Amino acid sequence: MYYIVESAKSFEDAVSDLDAAVKRHQFGVLHVHDLGATLRGKGFPFAEQCKVFEVCSPRHAASVLATDLRMNMALPCRISVYTEHGRTRIGMIKPVPMLGMLSQDASLAAIAQEVESATMRMIDEAA
Repeated sequence: MYYIVESAKSFEDAVSDLDAAVKRHQFGVLHVHDLGATLRGKGFPFAEQCKVFEVCSPRHAASVLATDLRMNMALPCRISVYTEHGRTRIGMIKPVPMLGMLSQDASLAAIAQEVESATMRMIDEAA
């Protein structure tokens, strides 16, 4: 269900390298949520770092939405760079099992597999 890779890189380097990998694979970065800064800014203690990238392939997203508009609630894909006990990790929830819980449509499964393969490559490149 999850794909998580540990990186020897610093948190900041992994964030930068993920941003570059996403763009190399012709996906767009729609937004980056800095969850750690948000929580600390609201007065909640959070010792770790965590940035969540919302990434999207317009071609894949258009195909998914044309097949089943309800899938808009599962878009965009999210890839996280975070620290845990001093170690940098990059991970995501795999699109194939996630979309499989929402639909049994074979064409959606094929699109999810393409996106999953691409996002796993991005994570591996950034790690």
